Amino acid sequence: MAAKWEKKDTNKGELTFEIGADQIKKGLDQAFAKTKKNLAVPGFRKGKVPRQIFNKMYGEEALYQDALNIVLPDAYEAATKEAGIEPVDQPQVSVDSMEKGKPWVLKAVVTVKPEVKLGDYKDLSVTKQNTRVYQKDIDAELESRRQSQAELVLKEDEPAAKGDTVVIDFDGSVDGKPFDGGKADNYSLELGSNSFIPGFEDQLVGHKAGEDVDVKVTFPDDYQAENLQGKEATFKTTIHEVKSKQLPDLDDEFAKDVDEEVDSLDELKAKIKDELKEKKVTAAHNAIEDEAIGEAVDNSEIQEVPEAMKEEDIHRQMDQYLANMQQQGIDPKTYFKLTGTSEDDLHKQFAADAERRVKTNLVLEAVVEAEKIEPSEDDLKAEVKDLAGQYGMEESAVRSALSDDMLKHDIAIKKAVDMITDSAKQDKSKKDEENEKDEK
Repeated sequence: MAAKWEKKDTNKGELTFEIGADQIKKGLDQAFAKTKKNLAVPGFRKGKVPRQIFNKMYGEEALYQDALNIVLPDAYEAATKEAGIEPVDQPQVSVDSMEKGKPWVLKAVVTVKPEVKLGDYKDLSVTKQNTRVYQKDIDAELESRRQSQAELVLKEDEPAAKGDTVVIDFDGSVDGKPFDGGKADNYSLELGSNSFIPGFEDQLVGHKAGEDVDVKVTFPDDYQAENLQGKEATFKTTIHEVKSKQLPDLDDEFAKDVDEEVDSLDELKAKIKDELKEKKVTAAHNAIEDEAIGEAVDNSEIQEVPEAMKEEDIHRQMDQYLANMQQQGIDPKTYFKLTGTSEDDLHKQFAADAERRVKTNLVLEAVVEAEKIEPSEDDLKAEVKDLAGQYGMEESAVRSALSDDMLKHDIAIKKAVDMITDSAKQDKSKKDEENEKDEK
């Protein structure tokens, strides 16, 4: 096949290619087989008209469009490979010539993957991460677990204070009119949790069970329900109960209650320290990875990212996000209703960083090519095993769902990320030095 690529713009060009006689014949044969099934010709049973009769009656050219539709995908793919280009969007194909007995000539306006000029991506300087676990970290985790074990004790004839939980009925209105979601009965609210509109919880502090309170607040300008943004509202509120937290003592019994694997408070503290250390090490690695990859991208040159690549990334992110919601039992319709948002809002959310994500992937692919990273068969097996465990699938199901090319691409990208991250050099920042002085 003769294929010619002519660059017209930064990421666009014109691909001229031919479809040869063998492919044309194959397409015409398939087009005729499809057409004759529904063709009624006098003297022949339906679907049994000979090819010669069809050509004489209608002309072979009547099959050209169907034949082209059949052979075009494979012919276009072969032409892009021959020309050495990587399309990132659907081409705009036009027919240059379809003369009988000659190769068909077509032209396609194609958007291709941008060229990447790599800068420095090895031995980059990144911020040193502090993975030390301080006593205050352990104490904070202990207090968090202690709070989770707190019991709510009814306060008799005592005013509510911050940290208390009140059981209330409330009925909200704006300009004297009720609104959706503004009413509830026997609702438990922890004062100081900031789970309600700013100012609501504060106005219940100092009041006792049995009291009625008119809570007046103003909805934030960025409130999820647009019809309530910036509006003043009044909530007629009745306090039924006031409860205070009763915290357990920090002793061996508490330790055994919150963790069956320990027998004492000291053992619990030691276990918490190990867990926090593991989390800090993981967080540090992720921070170094993000910074190193970010620097590699900043050091590279990419003239322009095609809109098609950004849109593809946005929709992939949206699909993944909504799929995660679905796994939690929240379908897209319910999600948008609960959040007061729309599909367009989600699109805008992911559009903000789409160009950066695409550039990052382009740079990593360029690193794979520059370093000639080629996953082995053992790498493939390990990746399949990992994915099978992650999604609770059989390895054979993973292998059939994902092609070797897809698996190799993902593995190669991971190897590129690891190479950039592992080669990065950590430099201690002044902020870290100051933090360590404060903690000693």
